[in-house]
Amino acid sequence: MASSAQANMYQIWKIFDPRRGLIALFGFLGVLAVLIHLILLSTANFNWLATAYAKPPVSRPAVVAVKVVAPVAAPAVKK
Repeated sequence: MASSAQANMYQIWKIFDPRRGLIALFGFLGVLAVLIHLILLSTANFNWLATAYAKPPVSRPAVVAVKVVAPVAAPAVKK
């Protein structure tokens, strides 16, 4: 048998109109998407309109050049 809470779950739609709720949800998500895109466009790393190529991140690790030198062999001495 269903409990009284489960039997009365349909009554939640008497409080909330699903059409208005979905319109409000999509409106909120649309405003959030526009806000995130504008924030990204205002940064130097993620502004895809200012440059046609990807910029490396500003805080990238330093590249250290390592020079490998082969040991010099001593000249052969003939007797």
